[in-house]
Amino acid sequence: LADKYLPKGVGSIFSFQVKGGGEEARKVIASLEIFSNLANVADAKSLVVHPATTTHAQLAPEDLLAAGVTPNQIRLSIGLENVDDLIEDLQLALDKL
Repeated sequence: LADKYLPKGVGSIFSFQVKGGGEEARKVIASLEIFSNLANVADAKSLVVHPATTTHAQLAPEDLLAAGVTPNQIRLSIGLENVDDLIEDLQLALDKL
């Protein structure tokens, strides 16, 4: 998708939604081994966060949706680890859904 919609490249922070809801998103996050579950950005290590229950937890449900934050959303910040290791870690976590 990134090649199609962002032909000039992408940044190191992005989010995506998993099928299901918040429980499924938290399951993926808990299954990751390389990504650290921290509400931080632009670190040297790869990070993962569930915005609806961390960075945006103070918002009412309707304000979350207005801000584009959904219960099944996951945010990644890519660090300096080997890209193939990160892809494998994410794929293994997603396969558990």
